[in-house]
This record gives sequence, C-alpha cells and structure tokens, in this order.
Amino acid sequence: MIVHRITSIMRRDIQTLAPETPIRQAISTLLDARAAAALVLDEDGQLAGILTQKDCFRPALHASYHQEWTGRVADQMSPNVITVAASDDVIRVAEMFLSHSHRAFPVMEGTQVVGMTHRSDVLAFMLQEG
Repeated sequence: MIVHRITSIMRRDIQTLAPETPIRQAISTLLDARAAAALVLDEDGQLAGILTQKDCFRPALHASYHQEWTGRVADQMSPNVITVAASDDVIRVAEMFLSHSHRAFPVMEGTQVVGMTHRSDVLAFMLQEG
C-alpha cells in the first residue's frame, strides 16, 4: 500500500488572523478569501486558535440586533484546535474527519503551521485514487 502524506494535498495559502483583530475585519477576511476558517496565530507565530465561519454568526447576529460590531477574534475563536501532523497519511486524516465535525484541520510540522487540509480535498483525493 502506498502512503500518501497529507502535505501532498494540503493548502499552503491559508488565512491567518491575530487574536486582537476586530471580529468584523476577521469576518470580512474570511468572506473575501472564501475561506471556511482562518488560523489564529499569536505574536510569535504559534497557533493560538481557529476562527470558523460558524464562530462568526454570534457577533454578526449581535451586530444586526444592536447595530454595532464589538469584539475581537480572541473572543470568538476556538482555542483548542485539533491538528494533524505533516507526516500523517491521508487515510488517517480521513478517519479523523469521520470522528470530528470539523471541515478543516491545521497541518503542523512540530510547532509550526505549514498548511490546512480540508475535508473536501481529502474526499476528492480518495475519489481520484480509489
């Protein structure tokens, strides 16, 4: 059996945000990039969390009710991020997508983010290879 590393299909062009980024700006970034999620990096470039489109609904609804945008990325992001290793096999990552409702996982090489893998990319790979 041939092992295909997740790095062969991961996305390297990813959206990143800082924890202090205003949430309205972060939502605009996600939408402009047509991204389902953005990684939140601290001042040292380390992974601090992930902000998904779903995370953005609460502040967006608040803004629609109260006619004002408040909050930062740190207020809405998920700080406990499930990641995959750059050395992981695509099949292992596919199994992770079965176990978790997430649409994307950050790909890590040690403590450094090197990309993102999306559920649709893994499924497309499996269709092509299968």
